[in-house]
Amino acid sequence: MSDELKARTKDFAIRIVRLYSALPKTTEAQVIGKQFVRSGTSVGAQYREAQHAKSDADFVSKIEGSLQELEETSYWLELLDEIDVFNSEKLAPLRAETKELTAIFVTIAKKVKARKLGDSRL
Repeated sequence: MSDELKARTKDFAIRIVRLYSALPKTTEAQVIGKQFVRSGTSVGAQYREAQHAKSDADFVSKIEGSLQELEETSYWLELLDEIDVFNSEKLAPLRAETKELTAIFVTIAKKVKARKLGDSRL
């Protein structure tokens, strides 16, 4: 899963950058876009950092960092949609990928936490 998720989060970042590049040069689009590109590209970077975590707690912390960035990215996508920068249909695939990645990262964090709880009960 790690190589697949590395590729998927990298692809997500590329899609984010491309969407940012396509934004109009209006003040509101650029302000939101800069926040959006920062949070959207951080997801994969944090996941890669998690691959070199020193402990389960460190790993979960980095995974939860990815989750925070995904939540923020979702927020910026909502704003881009609501200010009518793009047609909602154009943003839909990226919004869907944000939700799917969120579900994956939640599952990963829960599994590691559950494993840790299981180990401590032995």
